[in-house]
Amino acid sequence: MTPGDNGASTPEDDDPFGYLYADGQARGAQPPSGSGGYGYPNAVSRVRSVGERTYGGQAQAPQYGGQTIPQQQPGGGGYGQPPSAAYQAPETFPGGAPTTRQQMPSSGRGRGPNTKGLLIGAVAVVAAVVIGISLAMMNGNSDDDKANGDASTTPTQSQSASPTPSSTSSVSAAGELPKIDAKALRLEGGTTTASEFKGAKADGGIYVTGFNQVGAKVTWTVDGIQKAGTYRLYVRYGVPGADANAALLVNGEANSQPLNMKNFGNTPAGDWEKGWKTTWANVTLNQGSNTIAVACNDGNQCNAVLDQLYITK
Repeated sequence: MTPGDNGASTPEDDDPFGYLYADGQARGAQPPSGSGGYGYPNAVSRVRSVGERTYGGQAQAPQYGGQTIPQQQPGGGGYGQPPSAAYQAPETFPGGAPTTRQQMPSSGRGRGPNTKGLLIGAVAVVAAVVIGISLAMMNGNSDDDKANGDASTTPTQSQSASPTPSSTSSVSAAGELPKIDAKALRLEGGTTTASEFKGAKADGGIYVTGFNQVGAKVTWTVDGIQKAGTYRLYVRYGVPGADANAALLVNGEANSQPLNMKNFGNTPAGDWEKGWKTTWANVTLNQGSNTIAVACNDGNQCNAVLDQLYITK
């Protein structure tokens, strides 16, 4: 083929910028004028509705993908107006966009319970219970002597605040250590029994008096010791607001220290009913039978009365 002039151009061939080229100028292309026109002489006006093009004076509906696109009906879908009834939202079609937010599947890993806080709370409760039980036991041990006027000072080798037994038998029941009341003791050296003032725990409120003289002695024959060894002898006594002491003999041998019968708690002088105390001393006993004696010897301060004696491990 040879180049040549194919004649008048169709509207599609109009070049609005033809005036910039030599061939366009040869055809009479003109730059834009004040009236808005430009291009070749007798150029086709391109002012038309979007999507609409006329050929041969007949408007044709725009096409896309080989299908005719329906035109918007007058009075619907304009700017600021509701859309035409022909419009439908994407979610109304099958396979359209979902209209609600879907719940994401759980990973299965949630936060577990606060086991550390529960463990701390459990330990605190157990500690509080243990402390309460300990305090109750301590208070229970000291209430007995306080109720009977006994001193509650810290025990030394020959003093104790533990409660005394009420049994009068010199032979204990199976599994228990022996105990005795004053009236069951063997009395010597001018000692005797009395119940003049109150406070004695022995049966009938009877206690041993006349002990405040040299040579006075009470003896207890202790039976039922299952095993030889060191035991603790408790003696409940009364003083009239002054310290006292006595010799202690086990199986005929004197202990290295006297039995201490001090005025623990400093009760008033002359008040026998408030002067009841408890003291203790370690004694070495043989298996089976033993003798324990409390005596007033030279050098002892024996102004005291005797109530009960008992043995513990």
